[in-house]
Parts: sequence; C-alpha cells; structure tokens
Amino acid sequence: MNYYLQCFKKFADFNGRSGRAEYWYFFLFNIIAAIILSTLDNIIFIRNELLVINGMIVNIFILSPVYALITLIPGLAVAVRRMHDVGKSGWFLLIPIYNIVLLCSEGTTGDNKF
Repeated sequence: MNYYLQCFKKFADFNGRSGRAEYWYFFLFNIIAAIILSTLDNIIFIRNELLVINGMIVNIFILSPVYALITLIPGLAVAVRRMHDVGKSGWFLLIPIYNIVLLCSEGTTGDNKF
C-alpha cells in the first residue's frame, strides 16, 4: 500500500527511477480499486431508476471514470520511471509487447543516464 500512496505523492514526477515492486504494487492496487468502484457503479445503477433520453436507456457511471482520470497521470509517471529504471526512455511504453517485457525485467544496478 505504501508503494501505491508513494506514486500519488510523486504523481507528476516523470524523472528518476521506480523499481519493479513500486510499479507492480501500484498496478495491483489500481486494478483492485477499479474492480471495486466498477461494482459500486453497477450497484448504484441497478438501484436507481433507469434514465431514458430520447427512448434510449443511458447508464450513468460516475465512480469508475473519475477514478480512471485521477490515476491516469500517476500511472503514466510510474511507468515512465520504470522504463528509466531499466535504462530506456519513457517512449518505449508505446511499443506494445516490448514494454511489458521491460516492465517485468530487472532494473539496472548502479547509475544509468536517468
């Protein structure tokens, strides 16, 4: 949980390095929170009356999209810092499969250019 809160403390810090534990604990708690909030959204929607606009039923989910917006920047920042830990630029996040390999690999020991 400390890693999760640490990512929010450094929410817009794209410099420096983050270890595997920091990134993956943030990822884990982020998924757990998203599942819980999505479930709450569904429960709230089921209990509320259906909102019908122009003959269409509209789902009003509030918690999940707000949480996604709140965690967008911290998630990108910790991922970029993770790329820096393995000695790569943050732009490597844009390469589909290779970025997962880099996120799982061990970071460089000692100093690197980041």
